[in-house]
Amino acid sequence: MKIVIADDHAIVRSGFSMILNFQEDMEVIGGAADGLEAYSLVAKLRPDVLIMDLSMPPGESGLIATGKIKEEYPDTKILILTMHDDEEYLFHVLKNGASGYVLKNAPDEELLLAVRTIYRGETYIHPKMATSLVREFFKKDKTAEPADMFDLLSNRELEILPLIAKGYGNKEIAEMIFVSVKTVEAHKAKIMEKLNLKSRPELVEYALKKKMLEF
Repeated sequence: MKIVIADDHAIVRSGFSMILNFQEDMEVIGGAADGLEAYSLVAKLRPDVLIMDLSMPPGESGLIATGKIKEEYPDTKILILTMHDDEEYLFHVLKNGASGYVLKNAPDEELLLAVRTIYRGETYIHPKMATSLVREFFKKDKTAEPADMFDLLSNRELEILPLIAKGYGNKEIAEMIFVSVKTVEAHKAKIMEKLNLKSRPELVEYALKKKMLEF
């Protein structure tokens, strides 16, 4: 199977490439440092599997890129890598079309199992995360409403929120994610409205609570 790895750390890409290329049934054919580069490589190389970090500052995040890639190149299976075992992010990446979700500290054997599983057209989720997913699913089903307004944030809003919380200005954020300043301002207003936040300190506190500043 042909594989592309997207991670903003070159040493991580190199390490994963060594593990995967050692397998007889796998070949890493490209590496990307952010979501935009990952999108371009998928368009050019059409890999069977894309292994992608969830967050790759300062370029486009893995969450945003996942949705774009699955919409235009549905044959490429996407395996998300992250440091955080948070079921809320799991919901978003699966909803965006990812086929699997693996923690970066997982053993090599789990990464290989995940790649082979999604290549077969199945979904791979670590058993611990699968339990959380089922529990959260039933909780949402019972309430018939989002358990948290976090669930109502769009992919772009999820990308912008932590950047605002980290202190970046509207112009800086616009340059990072390649949109206009007015677009950033509009998303910021929607974020504040959806989360019922009145100030930047409240936004920072919310981002900390959701572990968004750890990405």
